[in-house]
Amino acid sequence: MTDYENYLEVRNLSTWFGKHAVLKNISCYFEDNTVTAIMGPSGCGKSTLLRSLNRLNDLVPSFRLEGQVLFGGENIYAPGSSVYDLRKRIGMVFQRPNPFPMSIYDNITYGPKLHGTKDEDELDKIVEQSLKKAALWDEVKEDLDKPALNLSGGQQQRLCIARALSVDPPVLLADEPVSSLDPASAAKIEELLVELKKDYTVILVTHNVQQAFRVSDQSAFLYLGELVEFDKTRRILEAPADERTEAFITGRIG
Repeated sequence: MTDYENYLEVRNLSTWFGKHAVLKNISCYFEDNTVTAIMGPSGCGKSTLLRSLNRLNDLVPSFRLEGQVLFGGENIYAPGSSVYDLRKRIGMVFQRPNPFPMSIYDNITYGPKLHGTKDEDELDKIVEQSLKKAALWDEVKEDLDKPALNLSGGQQQRLCIARALSVDPPVLLADEPVSSLDPASAAKIEELLVELKKDYTVILVTHNVQQAFRVSDQSAFLYLGELVEFDKTRRILEAPADERTEAFITGRIG
């Protein structure tokens, strides 16, 4: 049964950067405890859609939006909506690992401290739990006071996932999180995303069809700003309903 408090839905969403239209009347929803892949060729609007879900596009002055993004039944773009609270509940991991230039411990506790957690025992617990969820605890538990930038690329990305999870958001956004990693590190992140759906709703941007097939339960295929198909991933990949989807899956476009 859907937890309506955390139910995330896009309704008739269109976006522009200046006069350039990026997304065109998108409607879809994201089920709890699933991985949804947003796939499509470069420039189709994948990252714009993802960033619309936690209002990161607001940082671009020329950005404009019509339609709604509903989270727990509330339009996150309604006047007076708190972006601060929204980003606590919808975490994000980016293409390239971006740990803060501080210790591993301080990276994880940054968010909880920002949101008012001061008790050291509670912070210690959050650090351990977050790193365990990100499958990193065993590798770094003896080095929590060491700089996060000393970690390998794959470890840094898992640290960024742990940092996002430290404030316990019900939704985690991931914008091509393995694109800058070696194959072994990428495989670990993919396994982690599948594991995380037990406790979180995961929304993944990818241009890699095989990655979508490996990790996602449902997929949205975007092409030139339009939502061409939205369905169970296996059905889309095995029997695409639109010739543009088939062309992307077979590598003829993208």
